[in-house]
Amino acid sequence: MPENSEDPENSARPENSAGPEQPARPEGSANPEGSEKSVSSEKLPKASSSQDSEESRQGEKAGEPAEQAAAEAPVAAGPSGRRRLAAALWPPRVTRAQLIVALLLFVLGLGLAIQVSSTSENSALRGARQEDLVRILDELDDRTQRLEDEKARLEKQRTELESSSDQAEEARKQTQEKERQLGILAGTVAAEGPGITLTVGDPSGAVESDMLLDAIQELRAAGAEAIQVNGVRVVADSYFTGSGDDMRIDGTKVAAPYVFKVIGKPEDLEPALNIPGGVVQTLEKEQATAAVERAPKIVVDALRPAKRPDYAQSSSQ
Repeated sequence: MPENSEDPENSARPENSAGPEQPARPEGSANPEGSEKSVSSEKLPKASSSQDSEESRQGEKAGEPAEQAAAEAPVAAGPSGRRRLAAALWPPRVTRAQLIVALLLFVLGLGLAIQVSSTSENSALRGARQEDLVRILDELDDRTQRLEDEKARLEKQRTELESSSDQAEEARKQTQEKERQLGILAGTVAAEGPGITLTVGDPSGAVESDMLLDAIQELRAAGAEAIQVNGVRVVADSYFTGSGDDMRIDGTKVAAPYVFKVIGKPEDLEPALNIPGGVVQTLEKEQATAAVERAPKIVVDALRPAKRPDYAQSSSQ
């Protein structure tokens, strides 16, 4: 407030000049002091009010830019929301615990991927019929039984060697038997026994050498002891090349139909070829034909010459 409004004298003077107790003065009387006081008392309050209003207007005008600047200052000076978010995310602050959790999640994902991959490989068996699954299970049981029988036979031979009075004679007999078995496997001697005959027809020439090799591998896994294809003895080191009209086994040319003579247990050999996704289905997809027949006696008489080793010699004395 201005000083004039707060002066006790100025505030008291108007009250004395306007008070009812003073007598009325004549019009022509001169009172310089009183007139001066009355003029000052009348004008001072107006000056004070005008000054107050002017100062208030100036204060309001000065306050508006200050409030507007105060309101706009944080927006102009402070960072935006995107910048704050980017500053919080980058550069990344990785703690040790977060690193360990990330490593564990990576190992878990890798394990799940491997499991899914191994499961997808057995998708052919998932769509198999119940009869096919039972047949595959029986085949596995037969393989296990063959291995058990081989183990029992070897244990019996060991017992006979240990308990025989003439161990030298017993050893000679077992050696001859072993030689005969190895001769059959090597293809140097003829063999006969129960088995199957597999005939593969190829009218369109679509059969490849790897298809015939897959048939050989499947038969060996099912317990085949001797195999002959179109007069060629198939042994451990046999190989198949070519296709169609230029199919060869160990360098010998063979032509369709391809006749497999296989000695082994028929109950194991035939299901091994007819499993879902096996040899027969693969050949039929290539517009070829495959016929399997069991026989109580199969003769495998194709022979391979015995090879003498060039460098290896017996170390026994």
